Amino acid sequence: MKFFADTADVAAIRALADQGLLDGVTTNPTLIHKSGRRFVEVVAEIAQAVPGPVSAEVIAADHETMMAEAEVLRRIAPNVAIKVPLTPDGLRTCRALTGDGTMVNVTLCFSANQALLAAKAGATFISPFVGRHDDVGFDGMALIRDIRLIYDNYGFATQILVASVRHPVHVLEAAKIGADVMTAPPSVINALFNHPLTDRGIDSFNADWAKTGQRIL
Repeated sequence: MKFFADTADVAAIRALADQGLLDGVTTNPTLIHKSGRRFVEVVAEIAQAVPGPVSAEVIAADHETMMAEAEVLRRIAPNVAIKVPLTPDGLRTCRALTGDGTMVNVTLCFSANQALLAAKAGATFISPFVGRHDDVGFDGMALIRDIRLIYDNYGFATQILVASVRHPVHVLEAAKIGADVMTAPPSVINALFNHPLTDRGIDSFNADWAKTGQRIL
């Protein structure tokens, strides 16, 4: 499963990339707002930091303006993926962009039927929001299972990009289901390291090494 970071924090992105953990990045208007920086500037910097897809979201609601915004965004770097909402105009834009080779991430997916529509429109990625789905009393991972089944039934090439990931269990369940990608805040990715037995083992080995009185350097 590919790991994308859901952030506009360039320092955090570089740290994950240096660890070999990062395959791409997703951004959205909220994350850009939190960064306090200019949208195009931060997307360009992120695109230089990672070789994989960097999702940059259009703001317009109509097809014509989405296409105009997408033209600006895809000129930033060749690894920019245009993020569009799962609406009729969004899918029309998706079809037009993927038709000429641009990567498209269709976002704000909350049903398997919506995911089916996005795949038929040629989406590169579909972003079902599991955390937000859980928040309103639904099972976010059941949605991922349904999408995986449908896509496998018909051989759709669209990659399932699990979004709104809140904790390491979401990551684990997405991997078990067979999602293609998950995107999460750096804090969630870093939390995957955590286990008390690992910490206890390191402390025990260090204590025993100290008793030897030896040094490697």
